[in-house]
Amino acid sequence: MWRYTSFEDLLNVIKACTVSTLLIITYILYSNRFIGVPRSVFIIDWGFTVLLISGFRLSVRFYFEHFTGDNFRVILSRFSKGFFKTDKTNTKNLLIIGAGDGGEKIYREIRDNSKLSYNVVGFLDDNSVKLGKKIHGIPVLGSIKDINAVMKISGADEALIAIPSAGAEKMRRIVNICKESGIRFKTVPGISELFNGTISINAIREVAYRDLLSRELIRLDKDKIGSYLTGGRVLVTGAGGSIGSELCRQVCRFNPSIIILYERAESPLYEIELELRKDFKHIEITALLGDIRDTKQLNYVFKQYKPQTIFHAAAYKHVTMMELHPWKAVENNIAGTLNLVEVAKKFKVNQFVFVSTDKAVRPANVMGASKRVAEMILQSRNDNDNCKTKFICVRFGNVLGSIGSVVPLFKKQIKEGGPVTVTDRNVTRFFMTIPEACQLILQAGAMGKGGEMYLFDMGEPIKIADMAKDLIRLSGFEPGRDIKIEYTGLRPGEKMFEELITDGENIVPSCHEKILVLKGTKENQNLLNSQINELILLAGSYDAARIKAKLKKIVLDYKPA
Repeated sequence: MWRYTSFEDLLNVIKACTVSTLLIITYILYSNRFIGVPRSVFIIDWGFTVLLISGFRLSVRFYFEHFTGDNFRVILSRFSKGFFKTDKTNTKNLLIIGAGDGGEKIYREIRDNSKLSYNVVGFLDDNSVKLGKKIHGIPVLGSIKDINAVMKISGADEALIAIPSAGAEKMRRIVNICKESGIRFKTVPGISELFNGTISINAIREVAYRDLLSRELIRLDKDKIGSYLTGGRVLVTGAGGSIGSELCRQVCRFNPSIIILYERAESPLYEIELELRKDFKHIEITALLGDIRDTKQLNYVFKQYKPQTIFHAAAYKHVTMMELHPWKAVENNIAGTLNLVEVAKKFKVNQFVFVSTDKAVRPANVMGASKRVAEMILQSRNDNDNCKTKFICVRFGNVLGSIGSVVPLFKKQIKEGGPVTVTDRNVTRFFMTIPEACQLILQAGAMGKGGEMYLFDMGEPIKIADMAKDLIRLSGFEPGRDIKIEYTGLRPGEKMFEELITDGENIVPSCHEKILVLKGTKENQNLLNSQINELILLAGSYDAARIKAKLKKIVLDYKPA
Protein backbone atom coordinates (compact mmCIF):
# COMPACT_ATOMS: atom_id res chain seq x y z
CA MET A 1 0.00 0.00 0.00
CA TRP A 2 1.62 3.21 -1.14
CA ARG A 3 0.28 5.27 1.74
CA TYR A 4 2.68 3.28 4.00
CA THR A 5 5.75 3.59 1.75
CA SER A 6 8.94 3.12 3.78
CA PHE A 7 12.71 2.91 3.37
CA GLU A 8 12.27 -0.82 2.74
CA ASP A 9 10.07 0.00 -0.26
CA LEU A 10 12.70 2.41 -1.59
CA LEU A 11 15.29 -0.39 -1.45
CA ASN A 12 12.92 -2.69 -3.35
CA VAL A 13 12.43 -0.02 -6.04
CA ILE A 14 16.21 0.34 -6.40
CA LYS A 15 16.62 -3.45 -6.67
CA ALA A 16 13.88 -3.70 -9.30
CA CYS A 17 15.28 -0.81 -11.35
CA THR A 18 18.78 -2.27 -11.18
CA VAL A 19 17.59 -5.70 -12.39
CA SER A 20 15.53 -4.20 -15.25
CA THR A 21 18.45 -1.94 -16.33
CA LEU A 22 20.84 -4.92 -16.35
CA LEU A 23 18.38 -6.91 -18.48
CA ILE A 24 18.09 -4.04 -20.98
CA ILE A 25 21.89 -3.64 -21.12
CA THR A 26 22.28 -7.40 -21.70
CA TYR A 27 19.69 -7.37 -24.52
CA ILE A 28 21.27 -4.37 -26.34
CA LEU A 29 24.77 -5.80 -25.84
CA TYR A 30 23.82 -9.03 -27.63
CA SER A 31 21.62 -7.37 -30.29
CA ASN A 32 23.85 -4.51 -31.61
CA ARG A 33 26.91 -4.19 -29.31
CA PHE A 34 25.85 -0.66 -28.19
CA ILE A 35 26.22 0.70 -31.77
CA GLY A 36 24.53 4.12 -31.86
CA VAL A 37 23.50 3.88 -28.17
CA PRO A 38 25.32 6.17 -25.63
CA ARG A 39 26.21 4.23 -22.48
CA SER A 40 25.26 7.18 -20.25
CA VAL A 41 21.63 6.69 -21.28
CA PHE A 42 21.40 3.58 -19.07
CA ILE A 43 22.64 5.45 -15.97
CA ILE A 44 20.31 8.41 -16.65
CA ASP A 45 17.40 6.05 -17.27
CA TRP A 46 18.11 4.15 -14.03
CA GLY A 47 18.32 7.37 -12.00
CA PHE A 48 15.13 8.88 -13.38
CA THR A 49 13.22 5.61 -12.98
CA VAL A 50 14.20 5.33 -9.27
CA LEU A 51 13.44 9.02 -8.67
CA LEU A 52 10.03 9.06 -10.37
CA ILE A 53 8.71 5.73 -9.05
CA SER A 54 9.83 6.32 -5.44
CA GLY A 55 8.91 10.00 -5.62
CA PHE A 56 5.38 9.22 -6.73
CA ARG A 57 4.91 6.66 -3.95
CA LEU A 58 6.31 9.04 -1.32
CA SER A 59 3.96 11.77 -2.53
CA VAL A 60 1.02 9.39 -1.95
CA ARG A 61 2.23 8.74 1.60
CA PHE A 62 2.80 12.47 2.15
CA TYR A 63 -0.78 13.20 1.02
CA PHE A 64 -2.37 10.63 3.35
CA GLU A 65 -0.19 11.67 6.31
CA HIS A 66 -0.68 15.43 6.01
CA PHE A 67 -3.78 16.24 3.98
CA THR A 68 -6.46 13.84 5.20
CA GLY A 69 -8.63 13.82 8.37
CA ASP A 70 -7.26 15.26 11.60
CA ASN A 71 -3.73 15.60 10.21
CA PHE A 72 -4.85 18.28 7.73
CA ARG A 73 -6.42 20.28 10.54
CA VAL A 74 -3.17 20.02 12.53
CA ILE A 75 -1.18 21.42 9.59
CA LEU A 76 -3.66 24.27 9.13
CA SER A 77 -3.47 25.12 12.82
CA ARG A 78 0.34 25.12 12.75
CA PHE A 79 0.39 27.21 9.59
CA SER A 80 -2.01 29.72 11.13
CA LYS A 81 0.09 30.21 14.26
CA GLY A 82 2.14 32.88 12.58
CA PHE A 83 -0.93 34.79 11.40
CA PHE A 84 -3.75 34.20 13.86
CA LYS A 85 -4.05 33.78 17.60
CA THR A 86 -4.85 30.19 18.47
CA ASP A 87 -6.52 28.76 21.56
CA LYS A 88 -3.74 27.39 23.76
CA THR A 89 -5.79 26.67 26.86
CA ASN A 90 -5.70 22.91 26.34
CA THR A 91 -2.28 22.62 24.67
CA LYS A 92 0.85 22.16 26.75
CA ASN A 93 4.31 23.07 25.56
CA LEU A 94 6.56 20.04 26.00
CA LEU A 95 10.33 19.69 26.30
CA ILE A 96 11.66 16.24 25.41
CA ILE A 97 14.74 15.31 27.42
CA GLY A 98 16.81 13.02 25.21
CA ALA A 99 17.41 13.69 21.52
CA GLY A 100 17.91 10.02 20.68
CA ASP A 101 15.78 7.23 19.23
CA GLY A 102 13.33 7.32 22.16
CA GLY A 103 12.81 11.08 21.93
CA GLU A 104 12.41 10.96 18.14
CA LYS A 105 9.77 8.20 18.32
CA ILE A 106 7.80 10.06 20.99
CA TYR A 107 7.92 13.30 18.95
CA ARG A 108 6.65 11.55 15.81
CA GLU A 109 3.73 10.06 17.72
CA ILE A 110 2.82 13.45 19.21
CA ARG A 111 3.13 15.10 15.79
CA ASP A 112 0.98 12.53 14.02
CA ASN A 113 -1.75 12.31 16.67
CA SER A 114 -3.91 15.43 16.77
CA LYS A 115 -5.73 14.18 19.86
CA LEU A 116 -2.60 14.61 22.00
CA SER A 117 -2.68 18.09 23.49
CA TYR A 118 1.09 18.63 23.36
CA ASN A 119 3.21 21.03 21.37
CA VAL A 120 6.86 19.96 21.34
CA VAL A 121 8.99 23.13 21.62
CA GLY A 122 12.42 21.52 21.75
CA PHE A 123 14.79 18.80 22.84
CA LEU A 124 17.44 18.74 25.57
CA ASP A 125 20.48 16.49 25.38
CA ASP A 126 23.91 16.34 27.05
CA ASN A 127 25.59 15.29 23.81
CA SER A 128 27.33 18.49 22.64
CA VAL A 129 27.34 17.25 19.02
CA LYS A 130 23.53 17.46 18.93
CA LEU A 131 23.25 21.00 20.31
CA GLY A 132 21.81 23.46 17.78
CA LYS A 133 20.75 20.69 15.42
CA LYS A 134 17.13 19.82 14.57
CA ILE A 135 15.04 16.65 14.63
CA HIS A 136 12.03 16.88 12.28
CA GLY A 137 12.41 20.65 12.40
CA ILE A 138 12.45 20.83 16.23
CA PRO A 139 15.74 22.20 17.66
CA VAL A 140 17.97 20.74 20.37
CA LEU A 141 17.91 23.82 22.61
CA GLY A 142 20.56 22.92 25.15
CA SER A 143 21.90 20.41 27.65
CA ILE A 144 19.76 19.03 30.49
CA LYS A 145 21.30 21.36 33.10
CA ASP A 146 20.11 24.35 31.01
CA ILE A 147 16.46 23.50 31.58
CA ASN A 148 15.73 26.71 33.56
CA ALA A 149 16.94 28.99 30.77
CA VAL A 150 15.28 26.86 28.07
CA MET A 151 11.95 26.96 29.94
CA LYS A 152 11.94 30.75 29.87
CA ILE A 153 12.84 30.96 26.18
CA SER A 154 10.47 28.22 24.95
CA GLY A 155 7.60 28.64 27.43
CA ALA A 156 7.67 24.92 28.26
CA ASP A 157 5.00 23.65 30.66
CA GLU A 158 6.17 20.04 31.02
CA ALA A 159 9.20 17.87 30.43
CA LEU A 160 9.32 14.27 29.26
CA ILE A 161 12.36 12.12 30.08
CA ALA A 162 12.69 9.99 26.94
CA ILE A 163 15.90 8.09 27.72
CA PRO A 164 14.82 4.45 28.32
CA SER A 165 18.45 3.34 28.55
CA ALA A 166 19.30 5.81 31.35
CA GLY A 167 20.87 4.21 34.42
CA ALA A 168 19.87 4.94 38.00
CA GLU A 169 22.47 7.66 38.60
CA LYS A 170 21.61 9.52 35.39
CA MET A 171 17.89 9.28 36.15
CA ARG A 172 18.45 10.63 39.67
CA ARG A 173 20.39 13.59 38.25
CA ILE A 174 17.71 14.39 35.65
CA VAL A 175 14.92 14.09 38.23
CA ASN A 176 16.77 16.42 40.63
CA ILE A 177 17.34 18.99 37.85
CA CYS A 178 13.64 18.88 36.88
CA LYS A 179 12.55 19.23 40.51
CA GLU A 180 14.84 22.22 41.09
CA SER A 181 13.47 23.91 37.96
CA GLY A 182 9.89 23.47 39.14
CA ILE A 183 8.73 21.94 35.85
CA ARG A 184 6.28 19.01 35.81
CA PHE A 185 7.95 15.90 34.44
CA LYS A 186 7.16 12.37 33.31
CA THR A 187 9.15 9.54 31.80
CA VAL A 188 8.99 6.56 29.49
CA PRO A 189 9.78 3.21 31.14
CA GLY A 190 13.22 1.66 31.01
CA ILE A 191 14.04 -1.01 28.43
CA SER A 192 13.61 -3.77 31.06
CA GLU A 193 9.94 -2.78 31.39
CA LEU A 194 9.41 -2.43 27.65
CA PHE A 195 9.33 -6.19 27.08
CA ASN A 196 8.99 -5.90 23.31
CA GLY A 197 11.24 -2.82 23.08
CA THR A 198 8.46 -0.61 21.71
CA ILE A 199 8.55 3.01 22.86
CA SER A 200 5.13 4.61 22.63
CA ILE A 201 3.18 7.58 23.94
CA ASN A 202 1.02 5.05 25.81
CA ALA A 203 4.06 4.08 27.89
CA ILE A 204 4.49 7.59 29.35
CA ARG A 205 3.99 7.67 33.13
CA GLU A 206 5.05 9.50 36.25
CA VAL A 207 8.63 8.91 37.43
CA ALA A 208 8.55 6.05 39.97
CA TYR A 209 11.03 4.68 42.48
CA ARG A 210 11.90 1.78 40.15
CA ASP A 211 13.44 4.34 37.78
CA LEU A 212 16.02 5.14 40.46
CA LEU A 213 17.12 1.51 40.96
CA SER A 214 20.52 0.51 39.62
CA ARG A 215 19.19 -2.29 37.44
CA GLU A 216 20.83 -3.15 34.13
CA LEU A 217 18.99 -4.30 31.01
CA ILE A 218 18.15 -8.03 31.05
CA ARG A 219 19.17 -10.01 27.98
CA LEU A 220 16.58 -12.70 27.31
CA ASP A 221 17.13 -15.76 25.14
CA LYS A 222 13.76 -15.48 23.41
CA ASP A 223 14.38 -18.52 21.22
CA LYS A 224 14.88 -20.77 24.25
CA ILE A 225 11.87 -19.33 26.07
CA GLY A 226 9.75 -19.61 22.95
CA SER A 227 10.78 -23.24 22.47
CA TYR A 228 8.84 -24.33 25.57
CA LEU A 229 6.08 -21.69 25.67
CA THR A 230 5.07 -21.07 22.03
CA GLY A 231 2.13 -23.29 21.16
CA GLY A 232 2.25 -24.89 24.62
CA ARG A 233 -0.28 -25.30 27.40
CA VAL A 234 0.67 -23.17 30.41
CA LEU A 235 -0.84 -23.01 33.90
CA VAL A 236 -0.07 -20.14 36.32
CA THR A 237 -1.09 -20.45 39.97
CA GLY A 238 -1.68 -17.23 41.88
CA ALA A 239 -2.54 -15.65 38.52
CA GLY A 240 -4.25 -12.67 40.16
CA GLY A 241 -1.25 -11.65 42.28
CA SER A 242 1.41 -9.12 41.35
CA ILE A 243 3.96 -11.73 40.21
CA GLY A 244 1.38 -14.15 38.82
CA SER A 245 -0.45 -11.54 36.72
CA GLU A 246 2.77 -10.21 35.20
CA LEU A 247 3.88 -13.78 34.46
CA CYS A 248 0.60 -14.27 32.57
CA ARG A 249 1.21 -11.11 30.49
CA GLN A 250 4.73 -12.13 29.57
CA VAL A 251 3.84 -15.76 28.86
CA CYS A 252 1.12 -14.56 26.45
CA ARG A 253 3.72 -12.61 24.46
CA PHE A 254 5.23 -15.98 23.48
CA ASN A 255 1.89 -17.17 22.04
CA PRO A 256 0.99 -20.33 23.96
CA SER A 257 -2.00 -22.26 22.65
CA ILE A 258 -3.75 -21.89 26.01
CA ILE A 259 -2.99 -20.21 29.34
CA ILE A 260 -4.85 -21.39 32.44
CA LEU A 261 -5.22 -18.76 35.17
CA TYR A 262 -5.55 -20.54 38.52
CA GLU A 263 -6.53 -18.21 41.37
CA ARG A 264 -8.74 -18.36 44.43
CA ALA A 265 -9.47 -14.62 44.72
CA GLU A 266 -12.33 -13.87 42.33
CA SER A 267 -11.82 -10.12 41.76
CA PRO A 268 -8.11 -10.23 40.78
CA LEU A 269 -8.83 -13.29 38.60
CA TYR A 270 -11.63 -11.46 36.79
CA GLU A 271 -9.43 -8.39 36.21
CA ILE A 272 -6.44 -10.26 34.74
CA GLU A 273 -8.78 -12.39 32.59
CA LEU A 274 -10.40 -9.25 31.11
CA GLU A 275 -7.00 -7.67 30.45
CA LEU A 276 -5.56 -10.74 28.72
CA ARG A 277 -8.68 -11.31 26.60
CA LYS A 278 -8.45 -7.70 25.42
CA ASP A 279 -4.70 -7.72 24.65
CA PHE A 280 -4.27 -11.30 23.38
CA LYS A 281 -7.39 -12.16 21.41
CA HIS A 282 -5.65 -14.96 19.50
CA ILE A 283 -4.81 -16.95 22.66
CA GLU A 284 -7.24 -19.20 24.53
CA ILE A 285 -7.57 -17.70 28.01
CA THR A 286 -9.10 -19.95 30.68
CA ALA A 287 -9.77 -18.48 34.13
CA LEU A 288 -10.34 -21.02 36.91
CA LEU A 289 -11.42 -20.10 40.42
CA GLY A 290 -9.55 -22.70 42.40
CA ASP A 291 -7.40 -23.49 45.43
CA ILE A 292 -4.13 -25.43 45.35
CA ARG A 293 -5.18 -27.05 48.64
CA ASP A 294 -8.07 -28.80 46.83
CA THR A 295 -6.54 -31.97 45.36
CA LYS A 296 -9.83 -33.11 43.82
CA GLN A 297 -10.10 -29.89 41.80
CA LEU A 298 -6.42 -30.02 40.83
CA ASN A 299 -6.85 -33.53 39.43
CA TYR A 300 -9.92 -32.42 37.46
CA VAL A 301 -8.11 -29.37 36.02
CA PHE A 302 -5.02 -31.35 34.96
CA LYS A 303 -7.14 -34.10 33.40
CA GLN A 304 -9.26 -31.54 31.54
CA TYR A 305 -6.56 -29.12 30.30
CA LYS A 306 -3.33 -31.21 30.34
CA PRO A 307 -0.88 -28.34 31.10
CA GLN A 308 2.69 -28.83 29.91
CA THR A 309 4.32 -26.05 31.95
CA ILE A 310 3.43 -24.80 35.44
CA PHE A 311 4.51 -21.51 37.02
CA HIS A 312 3.70 -21.83 40.72
CA ALA A 313 3.41 -18.29 42.13
CA ALA A 314 0.54 -18.87 44.59
CA ALA A 315 1.63 -18.34 48.19
CA TYR A 316 1.06 -16.43 51.38
CA LYS A 317 3.95 -13.94 51.50
CA HIS A 318 3.18 -11.46 54.29
CA VAL A 319 5.79 -12.05 56.99
CA THR A 320 3.93 -10.57 59.98
CA MET A 321 0.58 -12.20 59.13
CA MET A 322 2.22 -15.61 58.79
CA GLU A 323 3.86 -15.18 62.21
CA LEU A 324 0.38 -14.68 63.66
CA HIS A 325 -1.19 -17.50 61.58
CA PRO A 326 1.56 -20.12 61.02
CA TRP A 327 -1.03 -22.84 60.27
CA LYS A 328 -2.06 -20.89 57.17
CA ALA A 329 1.54 -20.85 55.91
CA VAL A 330 1.66 -24.63 56.38
CA GLU A 331 -1.70 -25.25 54.67
CA ASN A 332 -1.06 -23.00 51.68
CA ASN A 333 2.70 -22.70 51.12
CA ILE A 334 3.62 -26.28 52.07
CA ALA A 335 0.55 -28.53 51.70
CA GLY A 336 -0.67 -26.62 48.63
CA THR A 337 2.74 -26.92 46.93
CA LEU A 338 2.92 -30.62 47.81
CA ASN A 339 -0.51 -31.19 46.22
CA LEU A 340 0.54 -29.38 43.06
CA VAL A 341 3.84 -31.28 42.83
CA GLU A 342 2.14 -34.68 43.16
CA VAL A 343 -0.51 -33.85 40.54
CA ALA A 344 2.18 -32.52 38.16
CA LYS A 345 4.10 -35.81 38.55
CA LYS A 346 0.96 -37.86 38.03
CA PHE A 347 0.09 -36.09 34.77
CA LYS A 348 3.72 -35.95 33.56
CA VAL A 349 3.97 -32.15 33.24
CA ASN A 350 7.12 -31.14 31.34
CA GLN A 351 8.40 -28.45 33.72
CA PHE A 352 7.34 -27.02 37.04
CA VAL A 353 8.83 -23.62 37.96
CA PHE A 354 8.44 -22.66 41.61
CA VAL A 355 8.73 -19.02 42.70
CA SER A 356 10.59 -18.83 46.03
CA THR A 357 12.09 -16.00 48.09
CA ASP A 358 15.33 -14.91 49.72
CA LYS A 359 13.50 -15.22 53.05
CA ALA A 360 13.87 -19.01 52.66
CA VAL A 361 17.62 -18.60 53.30
CA ARG A 362 18.41 -19.13 56.99
CA PRO A 363 14.77 -18.20 57.69
CA ALA A 364 13.89 -16.06 60.66
CA ASN A 365 10.14 -16.23 60.12
CA VAL A 366 7.38 -18.75 59.41
CA MET A 367 6.84 -17.49 55.87
CA GLY A 368 10.51 -18.02 54.96
CA ALA A 369 10.59 -21.43 56.66
CA SER A 370 7.45 -22.55 54.80
CA LYS A 371 8.97 -21.50 51.46
CA ARG A 372 12.17 -23.38 52.34
CA VAL A 373 10.15 -26.54 53.00
CA ALA A 374 8.46 -26.06 49.61
CA GLU A 375 11.92 -25.81 47.99
CA MET A 376 12.91 -29.05 49.73
CA ILE A 377 9.79 -30.79 48.37
CA LEU A 378 10.74 -29.90 44.79
CA GLN A 379 14.39 -30.88 45.28
CA SER A 380 13.44 -34.27 46.73
CA ARG A 381 11.20 -35.09 43.75
CA ASN A 382 13.99 -34.57 41.22
CA ASP A 383 15.97 -37.45 42.70
CA ASN A 384 13.25 -39.90 41.65
CA ASP A 385 14.24 -41.66 38.40
CA ASN A 386 10.59 -42.37 37.56
CA CYS A 387 9.71 -38.66 37.62
CA LYS A 388 9.31 -37.16 34.12
CA THR A 389 8.73 -33.59 35.34
CA LYS A 390 11.60 -31.10 35.63
CA PHE A 391 11.19 -29.31 38.97
CA ILE A 392 12.93 -25.92 39.02
CA CYS A 393 13.13 -23.37 41.85
CA VAL A 394 13.80 -19.65 41.43
CA ARG A 395 14.76 -17.52 44.40
CA PHE A 396 14.87 -13.73 44.53
CA GLY A 397 14.37 -10.81 46.90
CA ASN A 398 11.71 -8.16 47.31
CA VAL A 399 9.73 -7.01 44.29
CA LEU A 400 8.90 -3.33 43.96
CA GLY A 401 5.20 -2.59 43.79
CA SER A 402 4.06 -6.11 44.68
CA ILE A 403 1.07 -6.57 46.97
CA GLY A 404 2.21 -6.09 50.58
CA SER A 405 5.56 -4.51 49.65
CA VAL A 406 6.90 -1.47 51.45
CA VAL A 407 6.64 1.00 48.54
CA PRO A 408 2.80 1.24 48.43
CA LEU A 409 2.81 1.68 52.22
CA PHE A 410 5.34 4.53 52.04
CA LYS A 411 3.36 6.21 49.25
CA LYS A 412 0.17 6.03 51.31
CA GLN A 413 1.93 7.49 54.35
CA ILE A 414 3.42 10.33 52.26
CA LYS A 415 -0.01 11.08 50.79
CA GLU A 416 -1.42 11.33 54.31
CA GLY A 417 1.33 13.78 55.29
CA GLY A 418 3.49 11.33 57.20
CA PRO A 419 5.15 10.13 59.23
CA VAL A 420 6.82 7.42 57.12
CA THR A 421 7.53 4.42 59.35
CA VAL A 422 10.78 2.47 58.93
CA THR A 423 11.64 -0.46 61.19
CA ASP A 424 15.36 0.37 61.58
CA ARG A 425 17.69 2.94 60.03
CA ASN A 426 20.18 0.17 59.05
CA VAL A 427 17.80 -2.50 57.75
CA THR A 428 18.57 -3.50 54.12
CA ARG A 429 16.77 -5.49 51.45
CA PHE A 430 17.34 -6.68 47.88
CA PHE A 431 14.92 -5.25 45.32
CA MET A 432 13.98 -5.80 41.71
CA THR A 433 11.04 -4.77 39.51
CA ILE A 434 8.06 -7.03 38.77
CA PRO A 435 8.71 -7.24 34.98
CA GLU A 436 12.39 -8.00 35.60
CA ALA A 437 11.56 -10.78 38.07
CA CYS A 438 9.07 -12.38 35.68
CA GLN A 439 11.45 -12.20 32.71
CA LEU A 440 14.09 -14.05 34.71
CA ILE A 441 11.52 -16.65 35.83
CA LEU A 442 10.74 -17.40 32.17
CA GLN A 443 14.47 -17.58 31.40
CA ALA A 444 15.08 -19.98 34.30
CA GLY A 445 12.29 -22.21 32.99
CA ALA A 446 14.07 -22.37 29.64
CA MET A 447 17.46 -23.18 31.21
CA GLY A 448 16.38 -25.74 33.80
CA LYS A 449 17.10 -29.46 33.42
CA GLY A 450 15.50 -30.35 36.75
CA GLY A 451 16.78 -30.06 40.31
CA GLU A 452 18.35 -26.60 39.97
CA MET A 453 17.85 -23.69 42.31
CA TYR A 454 18.16 -20.49 40.29
CA LEU A 455 19.26 -17.36 42.07
CA PHE A 456 18.78 -13.95 40.47
CA ASP A 457 21.44 -11.27 40.54
CA MET A 458 19.74 -8.77 42.84
CA GLY A 459 22.51 -6.16 42.67
CA GLU A 460 23.42 -4.21 45.79
CA PRO A 461 21.12 -4.28 48.84
CA ILE A 462 19.25 -1.03 49.51
CA LYS A 463 18.69 0.62 52.87
CA ILE A 464 14.96 0.94 53.52
CA ALA A 465 15.60 4.33 55.15
CA ASP A 466 17.26 5.61 51.95
CA MET A 467 14.33 4.29 49.94
CA ALA A 468 11.91 6.22 52.16
CA LYS A 469 13.90 9.43 51.65
CA ASP A 470 13.97 8.95 47.86
CA LEU A 471 10.21 8.40 47.73
CA ILE A 472 9.57 11.50 49.85
CA ARG A 473 11.75 13.61 47.52
CA LEU A 474 10.11 12.04 44.45
CA SER A 475 6.77 13.19 45.85
CA GLY A 476 8.03 16.80 46.01
CA PHE A 477 8.81 16.97 49.74
CA GLU A 478 11.95 17.12 51.85
CA PRO A 479 12.53 14.29 54.35
CA GLY A 480 12.72 15.43 57.96
CA ARG A 481 11.33 18.88 57.14
CA ASP A 482 8.05 18.26 55.27
CA ILE A 483 7.61 14.53 55.99
CA LYS A 484 9.08 12.95 59.10
CA ILE A 485 10.58 9.44 59.25
CA GLU A 486 9.90 7.36 62.37
CA TYR A 487 11.88 4.24 63.32
CA THR A 488 9.59 1.64 64.92
CA GLY A 489 11.88 -1.36 65.51
CA LEU A 490 11.93 -4.75 63.80
CA ARG A 491 8.62 -6.61 63.72
CA PRO A 492 8.22 -10.32 64.60
CA GLY A 493 10.02 -12.50 62.05
CA GLU A 494 12.02 -9.67 60.44
CA LYS A 495 15.79 -9.75 59.91
CA MET A 496 18.15 -6.81 59.68
CA PHE A 497 19.33 -8.02 56.27
CA GLU A 498 18.42 -10.77 53.81
CA GLU A 499 20.68 -13.44 52.31
CA LEU A 500 20.47 -15.33 49.02
CA ILE A 501 22.57 -18.45 49.71
CA THR A 502 22.41 -20.85 52.65
CA ASP A 503 24.91 -23.40 53.97
CA GLY A 504 25.58 -26.40 51.70
CA GLU A 505 24.54 -24.62 48.51
CA ASN A 506 27.25 -24.29 45.89
CA ILE A 507 27.16 -21.83 42.99
CA VAL A 508 27.74 -23.36 39.56
CA PRO A 509 28.13 -21.47 36.27
CA SER A 510 25.11 -20.36 34.26
CA CYS A 511 24.81 -19.32 30.62
CA HIS A 512 22.99 -16.14 31.71
CA GLU A 513 24.88 -13.29 33.39
CA LYS A 514 21.92 -12.38 35.63
CA ILE A 515 21.23 -15.91 36.88
CA LEU A 516 23.30 -18.06 39.21
CA VAL A 517 22.66 -21.77 39.69
CA LEU A 518 22.77 -23.32 43.13
CA LYS A 519 23.13 -27.02 43.73
CA GLY A 520 21.31 -27.58 47.01
CA THR A 521 21.55 -30.48 49.42
CA LYS A 522 19.71 -33.67 48.47
CA GLU A 523 16.58 -34.47 50.46
CA ASN A 524 15.33 -37.86 51.62
CA GLN A 525 11.84 -37.96 50.10
CA ASN A 526 10.36 -40.55 52.48
CA LEU A 527 11.70 -38.85 55.61
CA LEU A 528 10.60 -35.43 54.36
CA ASN A 529 7.10 -36.72 53.51
CA SER A 530 6.57 -38.15 56.99
CA GLN A 531 7.72 -34.91 58.65
CA ILE A 532 5.50 -32.81 56.38
CA ASN A 533 2.50 -35.05 57.13
CA GLU A 534 3.07 -34.50 60.85
CA LEU A 535 3.38 -30.76 60.23
CA ILE A 536 0.10 -30.65 58.27
CA LEU A 537 -1.68 -32.50 61.12
CA LEU A 538 -0.23 -29.98 63.58
CA ALA A 539 -1.60 -27.12 61.46
CA GLY A 540 -5.10 -28.35 62.32
CA SER A 541 -4.40 -27.78 66.02
CA TYR A 542 -3.73 -24.01 65.51
CA ASP A 543 -0.89 -24.31 68.03
CA ALA A 544 1.67 -21.73 66.85
CA ALA A 545 4.44 -22.85 69.22
CA ARG A 546 4.25 -26.52 68.20
CA ILE A 547 4.05 -25.64 64.49
CA LYS A 548 7.19 -23.49 64.75
CA ALA A 549 8.98 -26.22 66.71
CA LYS A 550 8.17 -28.76 63.99
CA LEU A 551 9.32 -26.34 61.28
CA LYS A 552 12.59 -26.03 63.21
CA LYS A 553 13.09 -29.83 63.02
CA ILE A 554 12.56 -29.84 59.25
CA VAL A 555 14.50 -26.63 58.44
CA LEU A 556 17.56 -26.92 60.65
CA ASP A 557 18.77 -23.34 60.09
CA TYR A 558 15.36 -21.82 60.90
CA LYS A 559 15.87 -19.45 63.84
CA PRO A 560 12.68 -17.61 64.77
CA ALA A 561 13.41 -13.90 65.30
